[in-house]
Amino acid sequence: MAKPAPEQDFQAIEAVLRRYPEGAGLKQIAADLKATLALRTLQYRLKHLVDEGRLLRRGQGRWALYVKAPEEDATLGESEARLPLPLSKTGNEVRRYVRQAVAARTPVGYDRSFLEAYRPNETFHLSASVRRHLAEIGRPKIAAQPAGTYARQILNRLLVDLSWNSSRLEGNTYSLLDTRRLIEFGQAPAGKLQLEAQMILNHKDAIEFLVGSAEEIGFNRYSILNLHALLANNMLADPTAAGRLRRIAVGIEGSVFYPLELPQLIEECFEQLLATAEAITDPYEQAFFFMVHLPYLQPFDDVNKRVSRLGANIPLIRNNLVPLAFTDVPRSTYTEAVLGIYELRRVDLLRDVFVWAYERSAARYAAVRQSLGEPDPFRLRHREALRGVIRDIIRGRMNRKAALTHLTSWAARNIGSAERRQFRETAENELLGLHEGNFARYQVRPSEFAEWQAAWLGAHSD
Repeated sequence: MAKPAPEQDFQAIEAVLRRYPEGAGLKQIAADLKATLALRTLQYRLKHLVDEGRLLRRGQGRWALYVKAPEEDATLGESEARLPLPLSKTGNEVRRYVRQAVAARTPVGYDRSFLEAYRPNETFHLSASVRRHLAEIGRPKIAAQPAGTYARQILNRLLVDLSWNSSRLEGNTYSLLDTRRLIEFGQAPAGKLQLEAQMILNHKDAIEFLVGSAEEIGFNRYSILNLHALLANNMLADPTAAGRLRRIAVGIEGSVFYPLELPQLIEECFEQLLATAEAITDPYEQAFFFMVHLPYLQPFDDVNKRVSRLGANIPLIRNNLVPLAFTDVPRSTYTEAVLGIYELRRVDLLRDVFVWAYERSAARYAAVRQSLGEPDPFRLRHREALRGVIRDIIRGRMNRKAALTHLTSWAARNIGSAERRQFRETAENELLGLHEGNFARYQVRPSEFAEWQAAWLGAHSD
């Protein structure tokens, strides 16, 4: 039999990938081709198709997934052709629908069957291949550690990245530098609305809550209601609505979707949503499920999408996985993806956004983690004790002499004699290194830190 011409090979590969709209890896493609191409030849063919723009590649190396590029379509605008985020064919279908004028789209209400039809660990919004891909790129090469350890190691970066990107997706006009100055030094730029500063500071508080409570948080009323309260602080017309389920009717600007209005039904669906989310065992499916269903329900007066974005990080933080910071996600594409959930109950476009955004986060935090080096095992073992004693010193507004006295007596009562000296030295170094940009990990308020700093710097009696 004559060897197939390359174009026949290319078409055969494209035919395989049409069956996998979310992407397939090298081994899956080879299996579907039934060994008509040697693996090395297949790799060359895939590279050629990617270079030609006929395929899209997600990830690198042996964990790369290949996706059939969207077919040429005259209805796609120039801006879509330049979109940095590669969209699947089904994602583009959703995008085209929601880009129509509002009058051309069919009004719809909340459909509870969308939630009820989902069965944890049986139904999936993310395919098995996508979940495997995310697990491979999102698990840091670290030993097993307590919940939230990884997020604590990159907390200073995460506070800025996630606060800025999530706020940016809401239309916040702060730059990344503005955000960093506000979070690290409390400096708000001139000419910006106070509401924008409040939004970013609320994100900071919410992220600190998730990371600081990593061992207790979950998809339960306590976590999600308090997450909303932190994100909505000082931003709602009714201040009592922060952390409370919705009792009023709401509309979605630019959409023909009409959320539930009856408070009793909102309550029932909210409880069902949380129970379903908590029962999901795969952390990536769990994160994406929450990003889909929380905004669709609209359980709060406002700030629902922000809750969904930060809430999606709960299973990632708990499992010491790379967090999702939404780096570089185009605001318009994210908005269209959520509209696709509201009006079509289709997850395709949001799934494209989620996977691409996570790939960006994994690449960023792999570099950040490498620059930080390996954690000190002594500090890791005593992290709760160190955090507690330093928090007491800050809240007690102790000067240097009082702090060292307290530290010595505390260590004598709580730390074994073999490690007592190292514990005191480690805690002293932590105190000496504290500044406006790193005190968040001790769960103290800015006012408490400022009062302690004045006492610490104003007394040289040690």
